[in-house]
Amino acid sequence: MSKFIITEEFWDVFPEVEIAVVLAKGINNGEEAAEDIRPDIIEMLENSNKEAKKYLTEGVFSENKAVSVWRKAYQKFKTKKGVRCSIEALLKRVEKGTEVGTLNPLVDIYNSVSLKYGLPCGGEDIDTFKGDLLLTKATGDELFQALGDEEYSNALPGEIVYKDDEGVVCRCWNWRDGQRTMLTEDTRNAFLIIESVDADRKDDLRHAAEALAELTTRYLGGTAQITYMDISNKELEI
Repeated sequence: MSKFIITEEFWDVFPEVEIAVVLAKGINNGEEAAEDIRPDIIEMLENSNKEAKKYLTEGVFSENKAVSVWRKAYQKFKTKKGVRCSIEALLKRVEKGTEVGTLNPLVDIYNSVSLKYGLPCGGEDIDTFKGDLLLTKATGDELFQALGDEEYSNALPGEIVYKDDEGVVCRCWNWRDGQRTMLTEDTRNAFLIIESVDADRKDDLRHAAEALAELTTRYLGGTAQITYMDISNKELEI
């Protein structure tokens, strides 16, 4: 059985970070199976788009706390120029009045949770992993093919990434997922993750994880197991 391991290289930079992992297994993420509950998921996503406006109270977008804490975090490691945390990307769309739209049921569910709680959420297909999944610093020779790209690109040396034995799974911590491990309609076992760099939001992280687990099993079936990871809990069997 493979593991999710958060390495010492990560903790050396971010000793206070807390991460919630939801292992959703035996789900059905197909559009055909979700036909009856699709209107409910769409309505939930629409409501979350509206609710996310509560995180946009400052006149300058980057000064909103849900954004600024991640801007500061991204300054602590090597990143591709101009990249931003996933929650910033979602909130930017809300600010511009361009709602976050639908993709597939599970992605819509975790985007709804991300918007509602103002925390970055992501997901990967467990059955595509090669060996252990690591949250670590890249060496610079790991291959990555981003969603929508035809070409491969390498991670930067020192960049915080999720990676397995075959290459990078998500670049710049939670900026952009890769094609190889993305959630699709065929996904049956999903690795879902919520990250917090703000020590004041421990309760929000837990509420978000509980919501993600409950919504996933309610709409897609299967089971969901939540694990909270920090500097004292660095490994998880997946």
